[in-house]
Amino acid sequence: MDIGSRLELFVDDYLIDKCKNVTLKLHHAVPQEVALRFNKPWEGSTSYYVTVLQDGDMYRMYYRGSGSRAEGGPQYSCCAESSDAKKWIRTPVGLHKHDGSRANNIIWTGFGGHNFAPFIDENPDCRPSQRYKALAGGPLIGLVSADGVHWKKLREAPIITQGAFDSQNVAMWDTVQKQYVAYFRVFADPKTGRMSHEGGAGGIFSGVRSIARATSDDFRNWSDTVEIDYGDTPREHLYTNSIVAYPRAPHIYVGFPKRFMTTRKAIAEHPDIGVSDGVFMSSRDGLHWGRRFMEAFLRPGRDPRNWGERSNHIARGILQTAPDELSIYYVEHYRRPTTRLRRATLRTDGFASVNAPYGGGELTTPPLKFEGSRLVVNYATSAAGSVRVELRDSKGKPIPGYTLRDCLEIYGDEIERTVSWKRGDDVSKLQKRGVRLRFVMKDADVYSICFKP
Repeated sequence: MDIGSRLELFVDDYLIDKCKNVTLKLHHAVPQEVALRFNKPWEGSTSYYVTVLQDGDMYRMYYRGSGSRAEGGPQYSCCAESSDAKKWIRTPVGLHKHDGSRANNIIWTGFGGHNFAPFIDENPDCRPSQRYKALAGGPLIGLVSADGVHWKKLREAPIITQGAFDSQNVAMWDTVQKQYVAYFRVFADPKTGRMSHEGGAGGIFSGVRSIARATSDDFRNWSDTVEIDYGDTPREHLYTNSIVAYPRAPHIYVGFPKRFMTTRKAIAEHPDIGVSDGVFMSSRDGLHWGRRFMEAFLRPGRDPRNWGERSNHIARGILQTAPDELSIYYVEHYRRPTTRLRRATLRTDGFASVNAPYGGGELTTPPLKFEGSRLVVNYATSAAGSVRVELRDSKGKPIPGYTLRDCLEIYGDEIERTVSWKRGDDVSKLQKRGVRLRFVMKDADVYSICFKP
C-alpha cells in the first residue's frame, strides 16, 4: 500500500497485517465547559442539530432554535461565533424579526429551518457567491451563501428526494474523491436490508433508522440513494450521523451517529420513551463503514437529564483547538428547560488506538510504500511502558540498522515523536521499497503514524 506522506489513524484494521496481544481500543472525549445555553426566546428546549466549523481565524456554530418550550412551535436556523471555540457569542445579524425585534442571531426562517446543515465548500471551482452551502428540509433543498450569514435557495426544486430526512442531513466536498457527498436518513428492513424512505404513522416507523449516501459533481444533480454498508454488525437505530472527513486525514471519514434505543425509559417522569448515546464509526471510501466499536463513544453519564430520548447528540464538526487537542460538542438535557451544548476534548487523532497491556504485545503492518525521511508516531505509555519499531522488508525480514535491537526505546506521551535507531532517524533510502513496520509495545497506545520530511 502506498501511503505517501499521509497521516494514518489506527481506527480500523487497515494498517494491521499481524498482531499478538494488542487490541484496537476506543477512547472517549472528556467533558469541558458548557459552550452555549439555549435560553433565548427564539431558542428553547428542543434546540438541536448543531454544526460547528472553522472559517479562517473564526469559528462558527449553526443550530436549530425551536422558538418555544414545546416541540411543534416555530423553528429557526441560528448562528453563533467564537474566536477560541470555547466562548460563543450570538452576534445580532438583524435579518429576521422575532417578537418585533431584529436583535437576534436568526439567519434563516424559510423551509428547512428544522434541520439546516451547512458546510464550507472546498471545491476549487466553487463560485465565491456559493462558498457556503447547506442542505435543509425534506425533500432536501440546497442553500448557498457567500458569507455564511446571508442565504438563498440554490433553486426552488429539491436536489435530493429519495430519503426520509427528518434528521440532520449533511454534505461536503470530498477533496480526495473530487465530488460532493451527502449523508441522510432512510429506514431499512433489518432482515432484508430493503430501504424505505418513509416512516409509518403514529410514531411507529417501518424498519430501523439508517444512513444513506448520494454523490454529485455539481451539488445540483445527485445520484440515486444508496444505504451505507455496516458490514456484519448488528442493526441499530442511528438517528443522526455527524459524518465528516477527518480534517488532518481527509481520506478517512469519521461519523458520530446518535444511537436511539426506542423501547427504553430510564427516567419515569420523562414524557417520552427512548434513550440515546453517541457511537463512533469510520470509513475509507465513504460507503463501507466499520462499526468495530459497538460500545458507546459518548454515554449519558450520571446526569439524569441526559437519559432522555434525544440527548447526547454529537454536533457535526471537529475543531482543532490546540496542537494536542480536538474539540467536539454535544447536546445535553434535550426537552428540558436547561437544554444546552457542551464542549468535550480528545487528544489529537485520539478516537482510537492500538493498545498493548503491561505484559506486552506487537503488531506488523502490510508492506507500505511511503514518502519522507522520518517516521513520526502519536503515542502514550505508562511510566513503565514503551514502544519500539522495527523495519522489515516486504517478505518480513528485519532490515539491518533498523532492527528492534537497534531501535531507541520510546516512552512518554507525545503527539509527534520521531522514531530513532542507533544510526539515526533517516529512513529516506527505504522509500518506495515496501517496508513493514513492526511495533513492539508494553502498556502503551499508538494513535497514528506519518512519514515526514
